[in-house]
Amino acid sequence: MEHTTDKLTAIRSCARRLRLSSLTMNAAEELVKAQTSSPSYDDFLLNILKTEVEGREARQKVLRYKAARLPMDHDMNRYDFSIYKGLSLTQLNQLRELHWVEAGYNIMLAGPSGVGKTYVASGLCADAIEHGYKAYFRTMESIMNTLKTRDATPYARSEYRNLCSAQLIVIDDLMNIIVSREEGNILFAWINSVYESTSFIITTNRSPAEWAMTLNDEVLATAILDRLLYKCELIQLSGPSYRMENRKTIFNNIEQNNENR
Repeated sequence: MEHTTDKLTAIRSCARRLRLSSLTMNAAEELVKAQTSSPSYDDFLLNILKTEVEGREARQKVLRYKAARLPMDHDMNRYDFSIYKGLSLTQLNQLRELHWVEAGYNIMLAGPSGVGKTYVASGLCADAIEHGYKAYFRTMESIMNTLKTRDATPYARSEYRNLCSAQLIVIDDLMNIIVSREEGNILFAWINSVYESTSFIITTNRSPAEWAMTLNDEVLATAILDRLLYKCELIQLSGPSYRMENRKTIFNNIEQNNENR
């Protein structure tokens, strides 16, 4: 028994040094399963490796979700086609297959506030993460802060590297904030450096023609549009505002509490 314990300790030690975390944690369980089912040597080894790969992929997925910083609501299976117009079930299913990411296409979701632009964008971002892509969800303001401070702090440098190496980036509310000419040049330089290797999902409640007003530079706005719209599917969404249709109030709760007393 002591000899077996020594071997188990040695297995765990080797697994730990090789950073095989699943084997480190489950070595004893795997040995008991092998003693019970008596697999062949190759089946036993394959099972160990598959368990390690599955564990590693699960941990990486958790990290990708954490880094993506998705909104709380991003389950595309709950998208309500009866409320919002502009995107059919067939089209959404095609988007969820993510072939457009492989082809280097962008998606622009346009429409007034509350029609599901952010919901669709974050849902597609979550689908990309599930398929193993390196994907991020960021607001326009967050991206501008990163671009402006990338040399100032370790966090900004790390975030900038992530954005430059991403396979998919959601820019929520593009051109929804006033951008100076200097900031616009910084934004253009970044988009120009990544647009050929990164797919974008853009949400905006402004028409491309209004971007020049936000940037206060028609030439710069045209240059940014040229890169983003070169290979891009424009989807115009419409419908009632979800937030206004589902507006919450404190008074119903107060009245219910009074009735229960």
